[in-house]
Amino acid sequence: MSGGPVPARDPGLQPERTLLAWRRTTLASTVAAVLAMRATLRGGASATGIAVCALSFFLWLGFLAVAHRRIRTLGTAAGPPAPVLTPRHAAAAALLTVALAVCGAALVL
Repeated sequence: MSGGPVPARDPGLQPERTLLAWRRTTLASTVAAVLAMRATLRGGASATGIAVCALSFFLWLGFLAVAHRRIRTLGTAAGPPAPVLTPRHAAAAALLTVALAVCGAALVL
């Protein structure tokens, strides 16, 4: 074991990859929400279908807000290491994604 200075962490392209992953996930969420809305409106709009469609829209907006906050945080990071995702925001993103998937499945079935 040497007692020399510890080299600075080199994050490489990890922050950029994370930023791109958030953008891809946001795009996929947008496509899922739009397809769910299209399926509802195309198959004859029932009251339940419209309610689930509206719920999926608000879930999508919530996910978009969480993702935008994370993208903005990653884009303005002053240097390595990039700020970590808080457990609260991670849980919100996961719950919104699962809820949106459940709404999409309900609309398709």
